[in-house]
Amino acid sequence: MSKTKKVSPGKSSPVKIDKSKSVWAYSLFTDYDVDLFLVGKHFRLYEKLGSHLITVDGVKGTYFAVWAPNAIKVGVAGNFNDWNRESHPLNKRWDKSGVWEGFIPDVAKGETYKYFVKGFDESEHLKGDPYARRWEHPPQTASIVWDTDYTWKDKAWLGKRAKLNALDQPITVYEIHLGSWERDPDNPKRVLNAREVAGRLVPYVKEMGFTHVELMPVMEFPFFPSWGYQITGYFGASSRYGSPQDLMYLIDELHKANIAVILDWVPSHFPGDRHGLYEFDGTHLYEHADMRKGFHPDWKSYIFNYDRNEVRSFLISNALFWLDQYHADGLRVDAVASMLYYNFSREEGDAATNEYGGSENLGAIQFLQDLNVAVYGNFEGVQTIAEESSTYPGVTHPVYAGGLGFGMKWMMGWMNDTLKYFKIDTLGRKHHHHQLSFSMTYAFTENFMLPFSHDEVVHGKSPMLYKMPGDDWQKFANLRALYGYMFTHPGAKLLFMGNEIAQTNEWNFTQSLDWHLLQYPPHKGMQETVKALNFLYRKEPALYHFNFSHEGFEWLDADNTNESVFVYMRKGPKPKDTLVIAINLTPVVREHYRIGVPFKGKWKEIFNTDDITYYGSGINNKGDIVPNKDGFNNQQYSIDINLPPLATVIFKSK
Repeated sequence: MSKTKKVSPGKSSPVKIDKSKSVWAYSLFTDYDVDLFLVGKHFRLYEKLGSHLITVDGVKGTYFAVWAPNAIKVGVAGNFNDWNRESHPLNKRWDKSGVWEGFIPDVAKGETYKYFVKGFDESEHLKGDPYARRWEHPPQTASIVWDTDYTWKDKAWLGKRAKLNALDQPITVYEIHLGSWERDPDNPKRVLNAREVAGRLVPYVKEMGFTHVELMPVMEFPFFPSWGYQITGYFGASSRYGSPQDLMYLIDELHKANIAVILDWVPSHFPGDRHGLYEFDGTHLYEHADMRKGFHPDWKSYIFNYDRNEVRSFLISNALFWLDQYHADGLRVDAVASMLYYNFSREEGDAATNEYGGSENLGAIQFLQDLNVAVYGNFEGVQTIAEESSTYPGVTHPVYAGGLGFGMKWMMGWMNDTLKYFKIDTLGRKHHHHQLSFSMTYAFTENFMLPFSHDEVVHGKSPMLYKMPGDDWQKFANLRALYGYMFTHPGAKLLFMGNEIAQTNEWNFTQSLDWHLLQYPPHKGMQETVKALNFLYRKEPALYHFNFSHEGFEWLDADNTNESVFVYMRKGPKPKDTLVIAINLTPVVREHYRIGVPFKGKWKEIFNTDDITYYGSGINNKGDIVPNKDGFNNQQYSIDINLPPLATVIFKSK
């Protein structure tokens, strides 16, 4: 039996309740709630709208409230009334809120329901609840009366989150699709729920050394091949992964293991399924009525009307809901570029313009700024991350300085340039040398996260391993060197699941990862490489402390095009933190290779992707390396090293 809350009516609620009616006139809204909602500043709407298990005058039941300002009738239909559309009509509030509401006695937790909405044009719609906490398992589409009650055990994590999730700390993210990380071994077609996945996922992430996980969308969505990016139930944990409490359990277990949780969030568009947000009250309520602004031509989905105050309240309330009720530590905001520009992916002449004739969506810009102000103002130690592919300036700059206010931004240019370079045959890389070094010309213009995400290993793009040139050994060596470069390049890190074991197939959302590959030494070596890089990254302040500042990086040699060698320093808050990184991106062993170093003390190799532990050839630099007094690379001293083939090597002064 679920708990119900005893509540008293809001200040604007009727005091007298007519108990003879099927729906009691009752409200959780106050006049202040309505005022905030109408100006786009109510960011806790999930406490008011939707279905809520409460007790009124000693009677248990459910309070329903839905925004449908242009409807002429709204009722609740469900199993409790044999889906009768007329028997339980809600009451429209007498103010300008457009909210329909009422209390229905004896409707308990687990009840399925929809709203029957009659539009002003007499059109009839059966709609799911935009604020429902739970939904039926697709293809069923009804909402379910539920709660988000859970006894959390992550107080210790929340107490230290602000420190561990800060931008001067190591951030290495494991991106996960819950439906395909691991399936039921006895029935591979069955998707495990979040509680079941937790038993193996949490210790695995901890063992691998990732500091964060990013869950691809876990909100309710109707079409499994959309991977969760076409959401109909923004406040509901997807039934594909169990109950809301199952997801909370997974997050709780990750927190107890000191692993932060980022949730993918999609405020950019939604599908046109008839039970969802589209034409909710018979009009373009959530989406923009002008289809040049309200329809996405690539995804055949609908774009939120960011100019509408109530829609901004809905979306920002949704962001805060996942941080509040699910203890999420961050939100990765999907497809930000598509929100910022009316002409995103549109032919010339098909795009709208703003009031000044420009292509920027000013309402979306204001929404994103309001979002980040609300998130950072209400929760300590969280982060927002923009998946933003354009050159829009100031994505991670403060709102007060004219920026959008995100904590981090995906470094899409780095990802594209890096993969293009690594795909080139090693003999031809000298002709594309500065394609790899170019990122340092803009690396500190934003707080960047370096992503190798799910998008890079689907739709014919091939798995990471087969993007690499050469024979099998060279493919693995190239990929290890790439990861070494990634983890020593400024910025936070993100790897999609399976990249750490060098999947040989593109990601397939209908099955588990190919865990059987770990029986083969090259794949096990790749996993060990990523594990070692994660722990080295977390151990060495030079690799993370100045991730977003030029103070943490210095080129030693960016111009050795003929040999395809890159040498640079990473710096921490203390001189002794300094690391020197040398990368050889040809299959040629370079003995007695000279590189400059800043200190005269002895140096030591602390990491080498060519180590035999990682299935490398074992060419390394044993013991102490004594510097020469001859300066080199604009440094006072230099050392002679063995530079392995297709490898990243890291040195540190003792």
